[in-house]
Amino acid sequence: MSGGLLIAGTTSDAGKSVVTAGICRWLVRQGIKVAPFKAQNMSLNSFVTREGAEIGRAQAMQAQAARVEPTALMNPVLLKPGSDRSSQVVLMGKPVGEMSARGYHGGRQEALLGTVLDCLAELRGTYDAVICEGAGSPAEINLRRTDIVNMGIARNARLPVLVVGDIDRGGVFASFFGTVALLSREDQELVAGFLVNKFRGDVSLLEPGLDMLRDLTGRPSYGVLPFRHGLGIDEEDGLRVSLRGSVRESAVSSPAGEDILRVAVCAIPLMSNFTDVDALAAEPGVVVRFVDRPEELTDADLVVIPGTRGTVKALEWLRERGLAEALRRRAAEGRPVLGICGGFQVLGEHIEDDVESRRGRVEGLGLLPVRVRFAREKTLTRPVGEALGEHVEGYEIHHGVADVTGGDPFLDGCRVGAVWGTHWHGSLESDGFRRAFLREVAAAAGRRFVPAAGTSFAALREEQLDRLGDLIEEHADTDALWRLIESGAPSGLPFIPPGAPA
Repeated sequence: MSGGLLIAGTTSDAGKSVVTAGICRWLVRQGIKVAPFKAQNMSLNSFVTREGAEIGRAQAMQAQAARVEPTALMNPVLLKPGSDRSSQVVLMGKPVGEMSARGYHGGRQEALLGTVLDCLAELRGTYDAVICEGAGSPAEINLRRTDIVNMGIARNARLPVLVVGDIDRGGVFASFFGTVALLSREDQELVAGFLVNKFRGDVSLLEPGLDMLRDLTGRPSYGVLPFRHGLGIDEEDGLRVSLRGSVRESAVSSPAGEDILRVAVCAIPLMSNFTDVDALAAEPGVVVRFVDRPEELTDADLVVIPGTRGTVKALEWLRERGLAEALRRRAAEGRPVLGICGGFQVLGEHIEDDVESRRGRVEGLGLLPVRVRFAREKTLTRPVGEALGEHVEGYEIHHGVADVTGGDPFLDGCRVGAVWGTHWHGSLESDGFRRAFLREVAAAAGRRFVPAAGTSFAALREEQLDRLGDLIEEHADTDALWRLIESGAPSGLPFIPPGAPA
């Protein structure tokens, strides 16, 4: 078996990443050597591989689902937005420059087709199956000419395509039909069928619609996945400015101590790797909420300032909203604050930035004795160390170089009172360190909170990935999926007019 499959979606956030991870986990449990692949990803949530390459976090999680080590081959092109109109282009794990959307889609993207096809071919030569994830919708007719992530790669690599639709949004039948009908005849020949995602209720009520869809398109549905809470893997949406009102909390068990801990995450512009707080949210009794107003910090036991692709912009935003002053008051009162990566940088004395914002010297919040200078070379490492008497592992992704001039050492950063700062993403996934840190937070906050001794973040991730595999195994037509991966799209699939415009 040396097959492949492209998971496309009727929209962004239709469930492509989750379905790709679920299929990877289902296949590896069948003894199939499988790898994930996404030719081009737009995300501010990224990860550093062991060889020091930066890729999307979703592909790293899909690799975990496939029980393989993530590599740059699995996500050769990563776009990291710096605004609505421009992104940093990361090629084979290394940044190669900033580019406007017009410049990228005007020629640069098409020039990368050979690179992504070479990566896919190498994976297909190594693994029994490669499950590819598309981006957005394959029917983005304005971008089809230069597409390298949806039908462009499907056509060149002769991959069968499965279209996923989120029925919880509504309009899924129109979305399925319209997606196919806006593709060219040659593209339609590869679209094998559909997969319904996030269905609530009695499947028998949906079946007549699926039958009618098959009559209209000549293509079957490969399954109906039920709605399940807490199944999403690391988000990719790099342009979402605020997650205010989004709450992450453990559903595992009640708090081990008498109190809970409330964590407020400042939803700064261009947040990157805000998935760092998932490890906090996995702790029983820890409630994590994204906020954007100073009054929302009042009852927080810990405030986290996450990473960002716009450190200077984040500083301005904190000041404009009154959050900067609220953070200063917290620090003066000895109430806990944690800054991670860009969040660490804003806590320092000043920033010299001729790279990201090109604003030169900008004053920081002055809560930590740190001076930051932005370098053109990006730091991409997987550090290992010790803090609070515990082993810690993490990863670094940043242009800012921190000169720490005082305070107590804390990972690569420092601590002053109840204010901590570090460039290390992922450090809170180290269970012993996370528990030690939360004990310090609870003591400073005056809470009778006790971390649960048996919480393993890695084990919870594995359980989550197994649940995704279970969804595919129990609710998808796995025999038909197997044939699709092994043999490609069926021949003779009908053309649905009007097709792509000339």
